[in-house]
Amino acid sequence: MVAQHRRMMPPMEYVRLSDEAAGLDGVIAIHSTARGPAAGGCRFWTYEDTSLAMADAFRLAEGMSYKNAMARLPFGGGKAVLRRPAGEFDRRALFEAFGEAVEKLDGRYVTAEDVGTNVGDMECVARHTRHVAGRTALPGLAGGDPSPWTALGVFEAMKAAVAFRHGGTLSGMTVAISGVGNVGAGLARLLREAGANLVVADIDAARCARLADELGAAVVSVEEIAASPADVFAPCALGGALNAGTVAVLKAGIVCGAANNQLAEPDIAQALMARGISYAPDYVVNAGGIINVSAEYLGESEQEVRNRVLEIGPRTHEVLAIAADEGLSPNAVADRMAEDLMQAPEPLPA
Repeated sequence: MVAQHRRMMPPMEYVRLSDEAAGLDGVIAIHSTARGPAAGGCRFWTYEDTSLAMADAFRLAEGMSYKNAMARLPFGGGKAVLRRPAGEFDRRALFEAFGEAVEKLDGRYVTAEDVGTNVGDMECVARHTRHVAGRTALPGLAGGDPSPWTALGVFEAMKAAVAFRHGGTLSGMTVAISGVGNVGAGLARLLREAGANLVVADIDAARCARLADELGAAVVSVEEIAASPADVFAPCALGGALNAGTVAVLKAGIVCGAANNQLAEPDIAQALMARGISYAPDYVVNAGGIINVSAEYLGESEQEVRNRVLEIGPRTHEVLAIAADEGLSPNAVADRMAEDLMQAPEPLPA
């Protein structure tokens, strides 16, 4: 089968960020504003140079366009990627400088938490712009750390994928989780409550051991996790987890995880199909966090967040069913659906 490729759209705008005094060095990529302001979190990570940060920002911003459209949110896609300074730095000053840069975009980009950032960072950003979410939650309203909502969305998607493939529940299933940070650990707890058996791996061995002790999980190395005997493989760390090497050794019949950009190359979707592995597209599965961010920005309630996150399961089932019926990869089906939705602007509520 010929590989399916996205209708590539170049980013509308790159904004270079540089404030030597504050330690700020990075980029904001705005990929699409077709459905509304570009929304996507701020990643704070170690990059060897700015060109690598820019490349990551583009991939992540593009993914946000698809994720926001598929979640039926009134936002386009964007992402901020900041380079973590090598030595000592003033974290508050850095994120306040970032807030000033966001404000200069006059609402074209809405930021929030992502890998390496937290609620405190977003509070610093909010000193200089209102175009930020992921702040301290107010009673009854959406807000705060979005990672529990991401974990819940992945859990609901995994339930749907297991029901589609096996006609059953997660009870008694073995799930191998690669990456047990905030989202991966939250997912692990939900799975354990549902009766699943767990195998976990993380680059932080101490964190992994603590979670394993708490939940009675088996621990393997990051290098071994993809080949671990399991029913479901859940990539929950950084992108590119699914490459030719990992697909070749996968024991799981389902891939469903929280990481962004899981496919190292577009053709990996076909490699998964060739092995009979059901892939739940990452941006369909992991939309819980941006759903919470969207609701916070729009002043909506926590219940509205929950209602939208619970739609991730049926949406995942729909994608898998259409893919099976049409003989396509689930990724190709999801891309097609998201691209159609991108052409349908959905303005912000008044």
